[in-house]
Amino acid sequence: MKHCAEKVKAESGDLSLHGFSQVSGMSSEPTSSASEQSPCSLPSPSSLHLPESRRTRDRSPSPMRGYLIPSPLPTRRTRTFSATVRASEGPIYKGVCKCFCRSKGHGFITPADGGPDIFVHISDIEGEYVPVAGDEVTYKMCTIPPKNEKLQAVEVVITHLAPGTKHETWSGHVISS
Repeated sequence: MKHCAEKVKAESGDLSLHGFSQVSGMSSEPTSSASEQSPCSLPSPSSLHLPESRRTRDRSPSPMRGYLIPSPLPTRRTRTFSATVRASEGPIYKGVCKCFCRSKGHGFITPADGGPDIFVHISDIEGEYVPVAGDEVTYKMCTIPPKNEKLQAVEVVITHLAPGTKHETWSGHVISS
């Protein structure tokens, strides 16, 4: 077999040299009788002049391979140590989720004691469920940079799921409450 590989490498790649004729690009019609051909006379894949991506496959084909992009969903943000300490040392507030959009990555909480709605970012939600309108939550507060004039909810925990609603886990499973 080693002799066959050397023979194929030495030849020009013309299929007619291997006992095959080229008809409309690629054909496997023999040009001579089978008795004249040796087991080494089959064309090598490199002599077929296939496009580069078709010569070998490392894994199953995927129409999206090579076009994958990172998930558009935001991931957990990092805060400075001082902002994290200030938020974690603050009091715990109660409220109700007014709205939350997973694809946009944010929502709002209506404080139980009144006042303006509080912004909540997807990265500040603890637990396994995506919040929906009506969920009771606890949270701490942190200022929003760069001006630190507005507040946002951090360390948000759903304490009671809104009854009669469907809830989704972060991994995509849906449950009814």
